[in-house]
Amino acid sequence: MAVRVAITLEQCWHRVPGGTATAALGCVEALGRLSAPPEMVGVSAWHRSFPEEPFAPGIPVAALPMPRVGLYWCWHHMRRPSVPRAVGRVDAIHATGMAVPPRTAPLAVTVNDLAFLRHPDHFTPRGLRFFAQSLNLTRDEADIVVCPSQHTADDCVRAGIDADRVRVVPYWADDRLVPLPEAEEVRQRFQLADRFVLWVGTEEPRKNLAGLLEAWQLLGERAEELVLVGPTGWKSNLDRDLAASKSKLDGALASSGPRIRRLGFVAEADKRALMRAAQAVCYPSLTEGFGLPVLEAMVQETPVVTSATGSTAEVAGEAGMLVDPTRPEGIADALAGVLDDEASAACLGSQGRERALTEFTWKRTAEGLLDVYRELAG
Repeated sequence: MAVRVAITLEQCWHRVPGGTATAALGCVEALGRLSAPPEMVGVSAWHRSFPEEPFAPGIPVAALPMPRVGLYWCWHHMRRPSVPRAVGRVDAIHATGMAVPPRTAPLAVTVNDLAFLRHPDHFTPRGLRFFAQSLNLTRDEADIVVCPSQHTADDCVRAGIDADRVRVVPYWADDRLVPLPEAEEVRQRFQLADRFVLWVGTEEPRKNLAGLLEAWQLLGERAEELVLVGPTGWKSNLDRDLAASKSKLDGALASSGPRIRRLGFVAEADKRALMRAAQAVCYPSLTEGFGLPVLEAMVQETPVVTSATGSTAEVAGEAGMLVDPTRPEGIADALAGVLDDEASAACLGSQGRERALTEFTWKRTAEGLLDVYRELAG
């Protein structure tokens, strides 16, 4: 008999769904590919409409009768309403984000990262309170804590979660390679330079965009563009940093056209095509729980420059250029190495795709989660 599991998917309705929504939906898709998948039902707050693509859940979603702010507050402070109130009887509940419902069935909580402990200054006071409450509830009530990387698993143990409750289940990424003609069409549609470096993510302090912009300045006059893709998050100083960067560059590079382009949010298919078209993807975050853009770029056979510390190094392995994210000089040197040596760049891209397709598969993700659900169901 199939395990019936309730999966929280409220982050799909967030103003900035971000990586947590992408990862949760990827888990649902992976589980659905199994020959004998669990019976899955999503859980959300009350909404007037369904999320737009690419954040529309691929499973039925049952809503609890209150808006998100009220639901999150009641879950964390009153430990109600129960998930079965919306979905009926389940064998397990999987909280895929940091909103932790009451344990009215065996409970798994995904902890994507504990960045708020490493860099509390990167978060709002409200965010810090919410994440601290979530960590306390996870520590006290979760039967199993699911982490996408060993880096996050180690952080959870240091935060007081018993190691025997922690399971590492890495994420995966769409394994389709975008054809080069399609990637070229997208590059032309966005009117980008023939050669460009791509950054993808939500604009927030830990993504280290200020360090990337400083590194880009250090490269001096080049033909390539730096292209930024993703929504504005919180505590972002990108406008200020971008203005400062352009003021330093425009005088010397007036004949070269725009050196930095900010595209904002783009469709998922366009994002993959941009990754395929780029000469490199640079993702020098200060801390990550996994780093999906790194894996997505590797799938597209694009060289990756990313942080040597934390989970992104786990994902990239020897197939990436690993740098100290606090040293813009090192980021600049790594980018120059990729941009100036096409043979080495091609080798890195090939190695990255091979690693992505062998180490981070949908089947590994799905089977890891199914093992968790079966363990919970007893």
